[in-house]
Amino acid sequence: MSSAVLAMPKISIKHQRNTNGFAQVQVQNETTENLLCHIEIDGYKLRFRLKPRAFSNWHTATDTRFNHTHFSVWCDYLRLYPQHQ
Repeated sequence: MSSAVLAMPKISIKHQRNTNGFAQVQVQNETTENLLCHIEIDGYKLRFRLKPRAFSNWHTATDTRFNHTHFSVWCDYLRLYPQHQ
């Protein structure tokens, strides 16, 4: 019997609405390593590097009808993706 173990980095995701009513998301890296992160909402994709123990900028939706469930957030260790270093 074998089992796969996935060790994803520890991140925190914060959601809010700005003063104009647009949904926003922010990612916090809670590790001591650089991360490669990916945020997607309604086909708009954004990739960025996130330094250890740092916060990303607030990323805003393009329509007030979007909410926190429309955001897709993914982060992994940058060292696993040399093409993005």
